[in-house]
Amino acid sequence: MESDRDIIRRERAALRQRYGDLFDVVARILFDADPIDINYETNTDEYEPEVGTILPRLIEASTVEDVSRIVHEEFVHWFGADEADAVKNYQSVATRIWGAWQAFNRRES
Repeated sequence: MESDRDIIRRERAALRQRYGDLFDVVARILFDADPIDINYETNTDEYEPEVGTILPRLIEASTVEDVSRIVHEEFVHWFGADEADAVKNYQSVATRIWGAWQAFNRRES
């Protein structure tokens, strides 16, 4: 029987295989922006769970505003509405993720 940790590792490996370096790029964007103040300089994988739920939803996005909404919704899911704060605070992160997502799609086509 697989442990929860093994399941998480397997799912992240599958996401990395599907999205390639986009997974790491989005994780880095979130780590650098640190929207909920959990960047302690050495925990660079801290936002990987959120990346795992954001990436599959990017297919829904047609605009930066859509990405901002998606990222905010996922942060509310993971951290609660109070910790996630307002959707407007995700605009800069969303702009960077949108650019990375568009570059990924160009490479994939």
